[in-house]
Amino acid sequence: MDVMRRFETISEYNAFNNNETLHPLVSVVDLSKASPRQASTIYFGFYTIFLKEVKCGDLRYGKNTYDYQEGTLVFIAPGQVLSGDSSGETYQPKGYALVFHPDLIHGTPLGRHIQDYTFFGYQSSEALHLSEREKKLVLDCFSKIEFELERAIDKHSKMLIVSNIELLLNYCIRFYDRQFITRDHAHQGILERFERLLQEYFLSDKPQIEGLPSVAYCAGELNLSANYFGDLVKKAAGKSAQEYIQAKVIDVAKERIFDPGKSVSQIAYELGFKYPQHFTRFFKQQVGQSPNEYRMIN
Repeated sequence: MDVMRRFETISEYNAFNNNETLHPLVSVVDLSKASPRQASTIYFGFYTIFLKEVKCGDLRYGKNTYDYQEGTLVFIAPGQVLSGDSSGETYQPKGYALVFHPDLIHGTPLGRHIQDYTFFGYQSSEALHLSEREKKLVLDCFSKIEFELERAIDKHSKMLIVSNIELLLNYCIRFYDRQFITRDHAHQGILERFERLLQEYFLSDKPQIEGLPSVAYCAGELNLSANYFGDLVKKAAGKSAQEYIQAKVIDVAKERIFDPGKSVSQIAYELGFKYPQHFTRFFKQQVGQSPNEYRMIN
């Protein structure tokens, strides 16, 4: 059975890959220095950005596998587990990993908005595929961080290291925007699929059983992580997935309000609201009128 390796500190991960520790909270790891090994399940206690330069077996988050190819960036947040499935084959790791501990960015602007970089919550199958020019930019950021690590630490070191990490992450936002447009053939038509999913949901008895559809539910039905799905919808529709769901609820509600045979309470339960007053409050917030007022006016 696959044994899980746990890495809580940067120095532990450096030692595993035969790299010297130049700073206790951050490192640019040259994976080619690592000894040949078999894929294993790894727990990371810090942020990790892999730049993979060769195919190195299937890596897996949960039930999702991804075959890592040359020029792929993978983002892992503290507490995430990455598992390998290489049928026991030995391989030589190549590429680089930027690893940094949450303590490095505490109290910095990056630390205050690290959650905005939603790709740390993506599934491995939603990794970032780089062009040659993009790959050079990533390696340039790695090189600048490495330069700071190799010189004597002074009062500017932390700011420059963190600034370069933030620069890299901002580039990655741009690269993902490009990927959403140019490479995501499998995810083209996401709004149409999302719309169809919601239509089928509200035509079924699922709302009465499971309640209102959540972003996580919709993402799961479309085989995407909630973060990646949310970013795709935002890019395509100009609004969040949650706002899209709320707009759909209002559309369906308006349609059913015109049925004189249905009470507001009945409509509320049909849509998945636990209590009619919650539906009435939600409808008034969104439309500016209560369901009964809307029915009378229209």
